[in-house]
Amino acid sequence: MTTAPDVDRVFAALADATRRDIVRRAIGGGEGIGELAEHYPMSFAAVQKHVAVLERARLVTKERTGRRMVVHTNVEGLRAARSLLDQYEELWRGRISRMTELLTDKKETDA
Repeated sequence: MTTAPDVDRVFAALADATRRDIVRRAIGGGEGIGELAEHYPMSFAAVQKHVAVLERARLVTKERTGRRMVVHTNVEGLRAARSLLDQYEELWRGRISRMTELLTDKKETDA
């Protein structure tokens, strides 16, 4: 996940509650698309589309097991998203620290 389109795909995929739930359920990797579809008030085809979005974002993979298409969470994809969020957090914490320093300096010079 190094380019802007890759990052956009990941966070667009995770913006949807159903897709986040699919990622969570697929961590164990035991459910096929049919079983996943039973958890949601939508059609099998709609769940397939959600899985396809997650697959394009590299957050899940599919594996054929007999007649079933089993969905697995791609832990490396999640780690990459987490790493990016950690970078944003570090950036903002640095900015907040700098603002705090500036405000403290201003209070001391005003006193």
